[in-house]
Amino acid sequence: MTETSTVPDENRLAHFPVTFFATVMGLVGLSLALHLFETRFGMPHVASHVVLVLAIADFLAVSVLYLLKAIRHPGAIGGEWQHPVKLAFFPAISISLLLIATALRPEAPETARVVWTLGAGTQAMLTLSVISGWIGKRPFQPMHISPAWFIPAVGNVVAPIAGVPLGFVEVSWLFFSVGILFWVILLTLVINRLIFHEPLPARLHPTLVILIAPPAVGMMGWLQLNGGELDAFARMLYYAATFFTAIVVLQAPVFAKLPFALSWWALSFPIAALTLATFRYGELAGSSFHDGLGVAFLIALLVIVGGLIFRTSIAALKGQICQPE
Repeated sequence: MTETSTVPDENRLAHFPVTFFATVMGLVGLSLALHLFETRFGMPHVASHVVLVLAIADFLAVSVLYLLKAIRHPGAIGGEWQHPVKLAFFPAISISLLLIATALRPEAPETARVVWTLGAGTQAMLTLSVISGWIGKRPFQPMHISPAWFIPAVGNVVAPIAGVPLGFVEVSWLFFSVGILFWVILLTLVINRLIFHEPLPARLHPTLVILIAPPAVGMMGWLQLNGGELDAFARMLYYAATFFTAIVVLQAPVFAKLPFALSWWALSFPIAALTLATFRYGELAGSSFHDGLGVAFLIALLVIVGGLIFRTSIAALKGQICQPE
């Protein structure tokens, strides 16, 4: 017999989580990775455009549902804002806008400029609000920290990827500087928590993959800021991302035993960022090895996103989505 939800339909919206915006990040990341692959190997931009359309549709649907939640259940939004983990996912809204602007820029630069401006403004507000929420207002404990706390920093290093070619150079430097600074700070806190405190809860274990995202995205942002030169800092960021990838791969046996949850979407965008960084590294270094590695990462990304869409659809049909925790 098919499982059904224990939550009445009229209350389901109250449990619609902000973490759903991670699905948008994953889909846009896949679109960007496909676009760079198509460009790198002289293929028509068909698959990347199809995925981008799906990503934009996903963003609009998730945004409408979350707006309805804000109108009908404002207390539930406040509860997420007070949650030590979910708080970090709010900038996924602005990161989604920045990523969509990045994907739109080659074909629709003027539209991308509008979307980027909206995303950058929202990112600035959410970064300040989230960090202010971390500092001195609540008694956070070490067990509250997880790799999800990197999400606000990731948003800031995403900004230059489209911001520089769109003409927002100084603002892009501002975002990048803040993002890299808080990546270093949060990396220290997260590693301390992972080593010296209790293991991550099962639902949060997939967020370990987020360790890959800041250096991978940081490399892409840095390349835009320094004129596309594969300098020492860009190489350091790339190989930091590959090191964290190796750490995550070693955790694969643990992942395989975990039940599905929306937090599994944390796998998608970091792997997309790693794929993009690898293709760019191969292009700038003239390395066929990195080209092949990028293809391997892209195949893995396609499998991951396809699997996540399938598992999310099954969970939704069984009423396992939007349940109280």
